[in-house]
Amino acid sequence: MALLTSSVNRVVLAVVMLGAGSGAWQSARAQLTLAVALDRADRSAYGNRVAVANAGVQSAAALVPLKGILPSVRFEAGYIRTTDPIGVFGTTLRQRAITQANFDPQRLNFPGAIGNYQSGVVVEQPIFNAPAWIGRRAAVRAADASRATEEWTRLSTRVDVVQAYYGAVLAAERVATLRGAARAASAHLKQAQSMVAHGLVTKSDALLASVRASDIDAQLAEAAGASASARRLLAVLLGRDGGESSQLLELPATLPSGDRIRAVVAADTGAIEATPRADVRAASRGLDAARADALRARSVFLPQLNSFARYDWNSSDRPYAGDRNWTVGIMASWNIFSGASDLGDVQASAGRAAAAQAQEEAARANAHLDVEQTRTSLDVALTRLSIAERATVQSAEAHRIVGRKYEGGLATVVELLDAQATELQTALALSQARWSTIAAAADRLRALGLDPAALTALDDTAAVAEAAPGVPASTQKDRTSTDSSRTP
Repeated sequence: MALLTSSVNRVVLAVVMLGAGSGAWQSARAQLTLAVALDRADRSAYGNRVAVANAGVQSAAALVPLKGILPSVRFEAGYIRTTDPIGVFGTTLRQRAITQANFDPQRLNFPGAIGNYQSGVVVEQPIFNAPAWIGRRAAVRAADASRATEEWTRLSTRVDVVQAYYGAVLAAERVATLRGAARAASAHLKQAQSMVAHGLVTKSDALLASVRASDIDAQLAEAAGASASARRLLAVLLGRDGGESSQLLELPATLPSGDRIRAVVAADTGAIEATPRADVRAASRGLDAARADALRARSVFLPQLNSFARYDWNSSDRPYAGDRNWTVGIMASWNIFSGASDLGDVQASAGRAAAAQAQEEAARANAHLDVEQTRTSLDVALTRLSIAERATVQSAEAHRIVGRKYEGGLATVVELLDAQATELQTALALSQARWSTIAAAADRLRALGLDPAALTALDDTAAVAEAAPGVPASTQKDRTSTDSSRTP
């Protein structure tokens, strides 16, 4: 019996361990990395899907002018019945049924009704159709512009996803930081209340500590709301509804460390030359398309030359029966004037070309400005990151020193609370500085015409020890021991 119980216990233990391992594996699998987020956005983001559809529409539109370039083939079939003298004689002749009796004047003037199945195969081949050829060139350039716009939309969406992804992580980190500050404020309040009870400080100390704790609680509530909103924003960018599904996104607990961020973005210096940007390429192709369209509008006044060939059947019994006839021909036409519509098209297309010219120049100027601005923004962000890291270490040490002095009666509660507030603000500022650096790096990559997906290298944080939210690892150990020593 004991042996059986032991075996059952081992089986239960194995099942529990297997379930725990499976749960951990599912949790790890469910975590959303930046690489996965970008992949989802590429496939499902609303803006990307619209851009892909628009590019498909424009590519399809580029096939329309081929109607005036490629040959066309069509089959015709119909049935008529007539007593018209000319129609009866012509139909009889087409059916190869003319006899001497058909020339009788009475029969020619008053023929009986005759039926005819008219059938044919027609081939038409444009020989010279300038509006079609030039229109085809304009449509192809417009399709190229649409594909470049799709590429730029995808690139911009990736920047938005990078910023929203780490924005959601930043929001969660702020919540964790404020929770830690709330616990520290609660410990200060308990300490002040204990010291009031022992007559070591006045009641005002406890009241001030209570006010500060309430203020941190309010900041925590606000941060929790902002965190939920940040998750919804990320879900929408990934093509999801932003409702309950946003809460299923499993994100990292903290932002990458400053060292990790520098390791990824250090190569992005001012020496990097910008590659041709998709938005500039789209504007350039749009200008080519507009110019070609203006030329097409003017080309309608040129002569056109078309050819055709056809086989015809005429039978009283069924379609495509009887002897066949063939006809070939060539037709020239010259549209000298067909009203004011052609003149209006010429003027409108010229205006569109002028607008496209201005847009292309603006795109190039904005791209150059973007490159310069993002380089400055990234340099400033990296500088702020270094300053925020030093300030966080210094404020944590200052808080520790003031805490010791307050315990010994050498500092007021105002000094203690101010030190805590300074530490909290520097911790939050460090989180913001880390996010700002990532966001600036994403903008910088886009400005250079590079792929923001390069920042997926931030997903690999195994080589860098992460600190507690907003607090460097070198300071975390001191903070833990200090907080525990402050608790009465």
